[in-house]
Amino acid sequence: MSAVAARLERLPISNFHRRLLLIGGLGYMFDGLDSSSLAFLLPVVSKLWQLTSAQTGLVASSTYIGYFFGAFLSGVLADVIGRRRIMMSALAIYCVASLASATAQDWHTFFALRVVAGFGSGAETVVIAPFLAEFVPRRYRGMFCGALVGFMSFGYLSSSILGFAVVRNFADGWRYLAVITALPVVMLLWWRRTLPESPRWLESQGRATEANDIVSAIEAWFVGKGITLAPVSAASTAAPLPTAAPASGGALHNVLALWSPRLARTTAVSWLMWFSVAFAYYSFFSWIPSLLVKEGLTITKSFGYSIAIYGAQIPGYFSAAWLNEKIGRKGVVASYMLLGGIAAITLAFSHSGLEIMAAGIALSFFMNGAFAGVYAYTPEVFPTAVRTTGTGSSSSFGRIGSVSAPILVGLVYPLSGFLGVFAMTTAVLLIGACVVFFLGIETRNRSLEDIEASEFAAAPDAAGQLKSSSRLHS
Repeated sequence: MSAVAARLERLPISNFHRRLLLIGGLGYMFDGLDSSSLAFLLPVVSKLWQLTSAQTGLVASSTYIGYFFGAFLSGVLADVIGRRRIMMSALAIYCVASLASATAQDWHTFFALRVVAGFGSGAETVVIAPFLAEFVPRRYRGMFCGALVGFMSFGYLSSSILGFAVVRNFADGWRYLAVITALPVVMLLWWRRTLPESPRWLESQGRATEANDIVSAIEAWFVGKGITLAPVSAASTAAPLPTAAPASGGALHNVLALWSPRLARTTAVSWLMWFSVAFAYYSFFSWIPSLLVKEGLTITKSFGYSIAIYGAQIPGYFSAAWLNEKIGRKGVVASYMLLGGIAAITLAFSHSGLEIMAAGIALSFFMNGAFAGVYAYTPEVFPTAVRTTGTGSSSSFGRIGSVSAPILVGLVYPLSGFLGVFAMTTAVLLIGACVVFFLGIETRNRSLEDIEASEFAAAPDAAGQLKSSSRLHS
């Protein structure tokens, strides 16, 4: 591995890494707060502007439309112009659009601003995990990146509380909520101004001097805190593999590289993983309340049920984050998806309020926990030069699952009923779990450079010519 990577890998976990986790996690928290708050805004604005069902559905999809394009575009650009610049720009776009949406006087304006806010949210979300992964040593990387997405659960829980406390108790409560979701982001922007660029990304672009300067500054911080650093092992930086010149960094080249012969399987596994988890998640949580009501069970309309479901996300995320280092990311994703499917089947056969509550909590626990594995796993399986391109494209493809799921459930329910919906969704979960477990690569306790060298060395580029992958070292 390169000297830069070896120096980062030998750093002990400290407040430096925890600060990166906190600043990145707060971004996820506000993303979760913003996206889930739409469920409370929608009934109010629908009544305010007398929207038709089609118009209401369009507004409901606004955030996801923006997220789809934001995730893909930012993933591509972050590999071209850097992680930090994208994170800052995306957060600013989200903040401005969210604040502006509070002043909307018609649904067309509100829809457009929600799309822009979703664009900023999606653009930020896909870059944070790869950014953190490139700083944290391999022995803690899965736990940190899993815990990172766990911050979303605090956003979901907050939106539930604010939805009931603010939106339902004030005439303009929906406008207040839009402001509340945006204002704290100004503070987050202020904190992020001090974040360094990823040294691993800089090195992949041939900017070794800048990468070394940043690592030296990080090491100086440790020394200033009285922390003695272990010497860099000579073996870890010896005998580098021959390297190609830095990649041109072209956006189109990076996108095409995802489907080069050596990366195609990894890309396909990642895309299918994201699709299956997103499809199942949005199938269950967008339709379960209304389907249970049709079955004569109204508990899902209660405040207690909403709090319990959102609350179950917290241990779901963080238990999976801990298990990322114990059984590996593949094991976490596959097992939590399977257990989520079992919880869904249990919910389908539940008849009492207590049974529904227990099954719903288990479903929320496992489905959200699966995402903690997904977010930790995805940045690891792509080489540095296309890491955010791979992560962003996977996340965007997952959005196709989240958009198509409610539509397919609406088509299947009249034909196959309650059990047919759960059977279809559980089948998608099972297929996704098998794809990840049997076809995915193992990343636990491996440095990013080790994964890159052993899995993608001498990978053909998009034009089909052999070259070393993003300046590899063994």
